[in-house]
Amino acid sequence: MSIFTRLCALLLAFAAVTSAARAADEPPALAAAGLADKAALRTLIDAAVKEGQVSYWDTIFQPETNDALTTEFKKQYGLPGSFKVGYTLSATGGLVTRVDQELAAGKATIDVASVASLPWIYSHVRDGKILQYDSPQYAHFSKAFGEGLGKKGYFAFVGAYVFVPMWNTENLDFKGTSWIDVLGAVPEKRLSIGDATKSETYRATYLVLRRLLGKEYFEKLAKMSPNIVLRSENVAERLVSGEDLMADGGMPTRAYQFNERGAKLKFIIPKEGAVLLPEATFILSDAPHPNAAKLWVDFVLSEAGQKIIVEHEALISGRDGFKSPLPDYAPAIDSIHAIPVDWEKVTLDDMQKARDEWAGLFMR
Repeated sequence: MSIFTRLCALLLAFAAVTSAARAADEPPALAAAGLADKAALRTLIDAAVKEGQVSYWDTIFQPETNDALTTEFKKQYGLPGSFKVGYTLSATGGLVTRVDQELAAGKATIDVASVASLPWIYSHVRDGKILQYDSPQYAHFSKAFGEGLGKKGYFAFVGAYVFVPMWNTENLDFKGTSWIDVLGAVPEKRLSIGDATKSETYRATYLVLRRLLGKEYFEKLAKMSPNIVLRSENVAERLVSGEDLMADGGMPTRAYQFNERGAKLKFIIPKEGAVLLPEATFILSDAPHPNAAKLWVDFVLSEAGQKIIVEHEALISGRDGFKSPLPDYAPAIDSIHAIPVDWEKVTLDDMQKARDEWAGLFMR
């Protein structure tokens, strides 16, 4: 072997060792990126580090979920310990009001918001208030985009949920399979319903079920003198305590979380179907930390982020081919009997009319 050949072999070996060492030092998301995407991702990470923080509001995630997401987020992108993730849990109505105020003022403090109010989000896509960003993760949400549960270039959803009949099996033996079976299933004032005057998602659920079941169903429900509850956590708490015997709008997420602590909550997806509520995540057009916001959106929609969200919150993932770790509470999106809705055609005026009608029925 000539000296030249030996030198070439040594240089190649050194390059291979150097490349392997560099890859070992890279954070997981960067190491997994293809050659064509690596430079852009590294630039985005560097820009996010300079911004030093990201702020997001959500209507579902509990503090433990945020803690797990924050830890993995920093790990995936190699962010320093000083990087801050600011999180606020809000009711849907509160989040919508706050975002609208910030957008109107042109002085956003929120970078990313997640809420299951598609008519409202589509209205802000139309008025240019949502930042246009084509997350590389959108490639894994083709079915969700195809069904109008997201809009490529603007938003996808971090998880979806439903409001359905739910009860505590220690206090009630309910055998129903239909929304209609809820009527008369418990005595007056022992049923809870979600507050559609304050919650965008309970309002959206009412709007769709009103079209499916008719106003008469809700008139009969109103005669049961139901207790009006806002937060889904409180709905579950009242079932566990025995204060309510049934919830017309229970959330499987909360059934899972309370059952993990020893409760015996049960729910059904009625045979007529349920209203799938996608917790859409988007970046405000005036986001103060746009690069960190893009990185956060990429993460929560990634396989790693979705796994944490489903395991902690039992939300339904919109990722193509995602294998749910909690199929009894958060089944594959293909298996959910969702009532078809063209959310882009549902207007804010439609939502206001639904709110007013619901209030007339249940808050007299």
